[in-house]
Amino acid sequence: MPRTLITGGAGFLGSHLCDRFIAEGHEVLCMDNLITGNPDNIAHLFERDDERFTFIKHDVTNYIHVGGDLDYVLHFASPASPIDYLKLPIQTLKVGALGTHKALGLAKAKNARFLLASTSEVYGDPQTHPQKETYWGNVNPIGPRGVYDEAKRFAEAITMAYNRYHGVETRIVRIFNTYGPRMRIDDGRALPTFMSQALRGDPLTVYGDGSQTRSFQYVDDLVEGIYRLLMSSVEEPVNIGNPDEITIKEFAEEIIRLTGSSSTITYEELPKDDPQVRQPDITRARERLQWAPAVDRAEGLARTLDYFRSAVPTSDTASVSS
Repeated sequence: MPRTLITGGAGFLGSHLCDRFIAEGHEVLCMDNLITGNPDNIAHLFERDDERFTFIKHDVTNYIHVGGDLDYVLHFASPASPIDYLKLPIQTLKVGALGTHKALGLAKAKNARFLLASTSEVYGDPQTHPQKETYWGNVNPIGPRGVYDEAKRFAEAITMAYNRYHGVETRIVRIFNTYGPRMRIDDGRALPTFMSQALRGDPLTVYGDGSQTRSFQYVDDLVEGIYRLLMSSVEEPVNIGNPDEITIKEFAEEIIRLTGSSSTITYEELPKDDPQVRQPDITRARERLQWAPAVDRAEGLARTLDYFRSAVPTSDTASVSS
């Protein structure tokens, strides 16, 4: 039975990965300090009392001890939404730097294959469109978003250093905007905030004029891409995202129609360094992993709405960052 450690395993993406790897026959060690993770995301795994699942509460910026062998280490620990990393800037930088260093050290000691969860944010506010993995990015290192962008850029650099210097088998996934069940309704990203506001009948808050674009992918597609990348021989970074690009204003209107809400749209000032475009070039994933998104946005949003209908308290308030 392969043995896999997933840091950040109680988060939105991490919990879906725990499910997938258990389904693939792995023993899964889920590590999280719960600073942004949620035990509810993995409660069903506790309820099953499955001996293949173990939860370890630990801050990965400190030394990581895991007894026994490990085959794979997936490093997903990090605040990942603007509302989180702007509130937790030091913790975000530490988990990207110290946390990645500790996770790589563990992978080296255990002779395990290591996969880093990177992000499309390494491209910053891009000057090429769509974004290919060969693009070096346009990031403001001292801007408010720099704590996340540069943490991930450093994480990629140290990952490749461990690959080249220590011979650690490494994989890097650059994740584009992902949505689905288990997203926190208050995490500040566009989809959970729009859905929450629409279900409550509140105005949907769009920053700027809403012409900035994003490319949204359903979580099952991302998990499939990550699994294929981990099991492949591809050491270069790989974009995993859905190239179906849409403006934030159009996306807000789509959510209003989907929910049948009477909500209107309000506009506020665009945050500093907010990317104007975001669309993955997935040629590398198609050619090297035989991967492409399978769930279109209409189907994915319908699945996600079912979750939000049960999760959104009508008395909540929310704000949005794209």
